[in-house]
Amino acid sequence: MASVFVRANAAALNDSQTAFAGSVAIDRGPIADLTANADTIVVANYGDNSVTVVRPDSAGAPAVVPVEGEPFAVALTDDRAFVVTSDLDADAVQVIDTRTNSVVGCYPLAFSVTAVAASPDGKRAYAARAGHDHVDVAVIDITADRVGTVDIGAGAGTTIDALAADPSGRRLYVAVTTSRGSRVVVVDTETAKARKSIAFGAPIRDLAVAADGTVYALTSDLQARGVIEVVDPKTFAITASIGAGTLPIQMALSADGARAYVVDYDQVAVLCTLTHEVVETITVGTRPAAAALNAEGDRLYVADVEGNVTAFRVAAPAPTYSPFDAVAFDAVRELAPVGV
Repeated sequence: MASVFVRANAAALNDSQTAFAGSVAIDRGPIADLTANADTIVVANYGDNSVTVVRPDSAGAPAVVPVEGEPFAVALTDDRAFVVTSDLDADAVQVIDTRTNSVVGCYPLAFSVTAVAASPDGKRAYAARAGHDHVDVAVIDITADRVGTVDIGAGAGTTIDALAADPSGRRLYVAVTTSRGSRVVVVDTETAKARKSIAFGAPIRDLAVAADGTVYALTSDLQARGVIEVVDPKTFAITASIGAGTLPIQMALSADGARAYVVDYDQVAVLCTLTHEVVETITVGTRPAAAALNAEGDRLYVADVEGNVTAFRVAAPAPTYSPFDAVAFDAVRELAPVGV
């Protein structure tokens, strides 16, 4: 058991091969989001105006990093956390150095920021923004210290609910929801242009991309309930639809795409994406708020609404081959902004 996890809570597993590995009390109020890499967990403490940095393999206490505003979304690279905060003046993306546990940059943004993602190399952060009748993605170039924009579309009531970069960093997937339905817009990050739009029905709650480039979109509404739509990265066709709980809000995906850990109302459902079955259910003492896998994929971290993070040992994903040379973009022509 990782030494930082010192307090067992009421975590329970139903007919599961997953093993409880300990928990830590963040004690900073409700947790809005968390993410993890090989050796770090970053937790957004919404009501405390702070971010907690946890080292699972260290005996030291978690570090608390104060931020300006309420943090509600976070993305993580090797040594940088990109934290979206909101206050009366503006939404912003704050950059935290997870080695020194300090804020090293802040990028105030116009409009409301609704989601964040980072490029695999950590050189860019992507922030989804929604205005009165327009949505776009702000591209924060950390090396050049400048902000660009990818135009997504227009329409009253349009929002962007999730972002995901593929492992090559050449594609950004943008989940757009309108009053007429939802779609995933595929952006070429080298040209900052929309290349394709994939239509869905229900609102998209989360996006994830496997090591081979396959895209998984978590959708839910009162009629269809939770569904994971699987998208082929070559043809952009939906190849499978997998039932995923009642009203799911988030998911974590194993690198090989074989397991999806779906945060539902009162549990985390472990789905086999090959058989489309719920193979395990994980419950914690209170309702789960967010879940994330570490970089190796053998630890699952679940945050609950009371401010605890619980760790579980899970099966590591199978070795994967990433054929991105085979799915690289053809000659890309510039497109007008995608109407939504």
